[in-house]
Amino acid sequence: MRLSVAAAISHGREYRRLGLSPRSRLDLLRNLVTALVRYERIETPWARADEMRGYAERLIDYAKRGDKDERAMRMADFWLTEKDLIHKLFKVLAPRFQPHPGSYTRLLQIPNRDGLDRAKMAVIELKGNPLPPLVRPRRDSDKTLLNQLLKGYRQDARPRGTPV
Repeated sequence: MRLSVAAAISHGREYRRLGLSPRSRLDLLRNLVTALVRYERIETPWARADEMRGYAERLIDYAKRGDKDERAMRMADFWLTEKDLIHKLFKVLAPRFQPHPGSYTRLLQIPNRDGLDRAKMAVIELKGNPLPPLVRPRRDSDKTLLNQLLKGYRQDARPRGTPV
């Protein structure tokens, strides 16, 4: 049996499988998008959050067209498994993101899940949500050795009599 070159080329149609079949993958993504619209912040494995992010942003792009647009209503009806969230999408989220051209979600890595799989975890949230912000730990850069040495050099190199 020969392996043809055509079988080895993917043509860019690679995506994460995330389930047993294409239908289960789609159901998982629809449930994640629904949860994101309902809670505006969810915690999920990194691969799922990263894969779902584009679909959620595209749904908000369509929602910005308004609830009179037929295509926007079909997209909302397909992606939101809980139909009471369609109202929230068009009346709460779409006006919030109306002035923004894109990038409606924020994806932050959190520590790996404990247990058997140690999966890389993430928090995905809608920007401008009413929840308290997630604080990113930042190093105090003034206390690093390099910055202390540079600060000392600047003080030594400064001409006498100039203010600090």
